[in-house]
Amino acid sequence: MIKQVSVIGCGWLGFPLGIALVNKGITVKGSTTSNEKLELLRENHIDPFTIKLAEDKIQGDINSFLEHSDLLIINVPPGLRKHPNKNHIAEISHLVESIVENQIQKVIYVSSTSVFKDESNIPIISSKFKPNNYETAKQLIEIENLLMSNSYFKTTIIRFGGLIDENRHPGNFLSGRSGVKNPKAPINLIHKEDCIDIIAQIIEKELFGTTINAVYPAHPTRKSYYTSYSKDNNLPPPEFENTTTSKGKIIESEKLVQLLDYKFKHAL
Repeated sequence: MIKQVSVIGCGWLGFPLGIALVNKGITVKGSTTSNEKLELLRENHIDPFTIKLAEDKIQGDINSFLEHSDLLIINVPPGLRKHPNKNHIAEISHLVESIVENQIQKVIYVSSTSVFKDESNIPIISSKFKPNNYETAKQLIEIENLLMSNSYFKTTIIRFGGLIDENRHPGNFLSGRSGVKNPKAPINLIHKEDCIDIIAQIIEKELFGTTINAVYPAHPTRKSYYTSYSKDNNLPPPEFENTTTSKGKIIESEKLVQLLDYKFKHAL
């Protein structure tokens, strides 16, 4: 039974996840890169640590952060859009060394469906598909392999689609824009509360040593979905560019639904 969890990356997803686990009676250690957030974590009964992954070493008391935990949840975005030359694999490699040193038995790695390519034939991606987006997701794929191949601990990888909630939604960002590409590409989104519930159920049922895709099982086209979203929220709709072929994919979550008997809480 998992009694203590360390969550590295208590941000937009990790912080409410930590609160949800505390509410289930689990002792939670949470990390942030900002000293200003320490008190916020403490106020919500999360034992706070300042931890920063770097290419040469881990900054912060990583051993105290991991000590006595049954599970580590790695929720650290690669940050390669802002820093394209960054070696995120080196950062995670240091973390793997600390996992082994502190005898952590189980790991959950929050990954992304971006490991699969967008293609013009709009492939349907099931759990049997291997990642193929080597150009833009090479580091993410290598990290997945690094974690899954380590025999000292069991890893479950969750590849989430685009994360949304009431305040953070791509429809708000796209509203009123022109020349938006890929109008016929399907959407692959999932609500933050479903992400939290899926992780909590994986912990509760101790589903480790597997890889799952997690996306809400409805895939209207970008054009129809975001046009409708704009209308429902009284926003100016985006204008889509229709001269080039749309590229995309449909991510299936059947394995997730079967293994957890999961029912999504939030429709899109």
